[in-house]
This record gives sequence, structure tokens and C-alpha cells, in this order.
Amino acid sequence: MPQINLTPAQRKDKRADAHHLDPVVMIGGDGLTPAVVKETDAALKAHGLIKVRVLGDDRTAREAMFAQLCDELNAAPIQHIGKLLVLWRPIPEKVAAERTDAKPGPRVVKIVKFSKSGNGRPQVTKLNVLGNQRVAQGGELKRAKRRMTSVKKNVAD
Repeated sequence: MPQINLTPAQRKDKRADAHHLDPVVMIGGDGLTPAVVKETDAALKAHGLIKVRVLGDDRTAREAMFAQLCDELNAAPIQHIGKLLVLWRPIPEKVAAERTDAKPGPRVVKIVKFSKSGNGRPQVTKLNVLGNQRVAQGGELKRAKRRMTSVKKNVAD
């Protein structure tokens, strides 16, 4: 996959954002193994902008690892300073799965009771009404009754 190309100004902003970050992936003596690539991919999905620390001393090997990571993970190379590599990839949007079996959740209901004389202030109370409750005539909570369905409708089904 091709790597993302950024303008110098965008790369400068990403470098500034990465300044305070700690390395989240470390590449040891075994080099760039599939497990390291997988962890780097997971870190990019979670954070977007990451630092990778390479523990080897060979500069050309680090540059090759940097280029290989960017190509394999479709990431933008931001910076290579010493043994630190900075990579960026936009975080994919999470798709929220809608539940079909969801019941109504709790809701807050305001109950206003006016004074009997008409001159006083009304009393305002807030009640937390659960899904299986209803507010009765006097402002008290009662359990919701099951709705009765017609016998004729049951026979028709």
C-alpha cells in the first residue's frame, strides 16, 4: 500500500504533537517481525500518532525499518531522530452497532405541583423514571402495566 504524503507544514504540526509522546512500540534485536508490525498497526488504530523506539545501532537498518513500516501500514513518515521513529495515520471512525433488543432507558421527569392558594411558588421535583415505571396522577411512580391486547387481534394472528 502507498504511504500517505504530507506537506511540510502538516509534518511540522505532527512533529509538534508527537513531542510529548512516549514510545508505544519497541523494536528489539530480532528486527521487524510480523508481531511488531501487528502491534504497530494496533497502536496506529488506537492513537493515530505514535513513536517507535528501535534498539539497534545500525542507522541504515533503522531507515529501512521506517520505510517498510510506512509502506506496509499505509502510514505517513513524520520524523526519524536517532533511535526514535514517528509515524502517523488517520484514526478510522468507529462504527457503533445499534442494538435491536434495547429497552427504553431511564429518563428524568419534572413534576410541578402548584400551591393551593395560587399565591405561593409551585413545587418542582425531578424524578428518575425507569423503563418499567410510569408517573401516576398524583406525581408518584408506579409500575407500568402490561397493555391488554384484543382477543380478536390474537386470533387473527
